Amino acid sequence: MTSARPITGLSAIVLAIAFNVPYAMLAATYDYPAVLRRPAGEALDMFAAGGSNLIITWHLFALCALLLVPMALALTLTPKSVAQTPGLAIGAAIAGSLAGLAQAMGLWRWVFVVPGLARLHADPATSDEARRAAEQTFDLINQYGGVAIGEHLGQLLTALFVCLLSVMQWRTSRHITAGLGFLTVIAIVLGTNEGLAIALGHSRDTFALATIAGYLGLSLWLIATGIGLLRAPARGS
Repeated sequence: MTSARPITGLSAIVLAIAFNVPYAMLAATYDYPAVLRRPAGEALDMFAAGGSNLIITWHLFALCALLLVPMALALTLTPKSVAQTPGLAIGAAIAGSLAGLAQAMGLWRWVFVVPGLARLHADPATSDEARRAAEQTFDLINQYGGVAIGEHLGQLLTALFVCLLSVMQWRTSRHITAGLGFLTVIAIVLGTNEGLAIALGHSRDTFALATIAGYLGLSLWLIATGIGLLRAPARGS
């Protein structure tokens, strides 16, 4: 167990950094996340212009999200945590694994669904009717695969994972890291209301900012968690 702690700690720090790399690339090349709320035609044409590099970037983003699955298992299912707080440990492991799956599924729509729609929309030979159909399909898959599964469900499960693991951290006197986790949970949960606000026709700006703050907090919390594991190899998880 002692030898695994530095590996887990370093992995948590690497994941926190790695997750932000494709995010930053998408922000620079595809105006992400603002592009998600642009008209479908604009988003599809921008996607087509991005070419293969944009598709690969989305694929890397999804893989980073999927890495939350083994990370959640490694952080929660340690011998000591399972022995002392089995309910919290198993619950956090399940929530973190499902969060990684949900967010990866939402992101993979940009790899396996959107490229075909974008090529069809950008093709000069495409009729106006087919182009409108592509836009409607994009909106539908964006709302269901992106907002409902990736953002809403994925964020709620992420918040649950962080909350449960933060409770475990608090119980082992890692109060600063746990406190950062609790603040992250509040921001992420608040951000889940963005999709609901759009569905109700209300402003989404506050919730969008909360989501950004929440995932920044998630990165910092993972780094703090990793540092804690690296600095105290002899302590239980």
